[in-house]
Amino acid sequence: MSDERQLNTGSGQQLVTAVENNNTPNGLWLVREAHGEAACEVGTPVKCGQMIRLTHVTTGNNLHTHGIKSPLSGQHEVTGFGQGGEGDGGDNWKVVCDGGGYFSSSAEYWMRDKPIMLQSPATGRYLGSSSTVKFTQQNCGRQCPIMNHLEVFGRNSNDQYTQWKVELGVHLYK
Repeated sequence: MSDERQLNTGSGQQLVTAVENNNTPNGLWLVREAHGEAACEVGTPVKCGQMIRLTHVTTGNNLHTHGIKSPLSGQHEVTGFGQGGEGDGGDNWKVVCDGGGYFSSSAEYWMRDKPIMLQSPATGRYLGSSSTVKFTQQNCGRQCPIMNHLEVFGRNSNDQYTQWKVELGVHLYK
């Protein structure tokens, strides 16, 4: 999930969180060509190993990571960055369909409802989230606008906390 809220720590960039069973527009991301690459044709399947950029549909900011510590877990911060889908190389993510032993897949393309991982070439970290790293009244305050949201972070290892699946959205096929 993402919205206009900014982090009050770290980079001060747009906050990105995760929630279970999200079916709101704040959970929709547009899959695009990587920063610095030619625009891809709508409906082109995404290959395993391909570099992509994810642009938040509501805000137009890109899913971004860098070496700044995340506010709750102390891993790498993941934010929304850029304007109108324009940003920098920290917005690129490699689609990993084979977990290198954690889970195995011989898929050639990113498939809906199949687990993948996203790895940042800028940091080497994997996009992750865990139910053990949740925004609560104790760490976010009494009127916390993101109460019970999970922190999204850049994780050093590829494990159960770095698996993602597409479950909602408009899927175009050639």
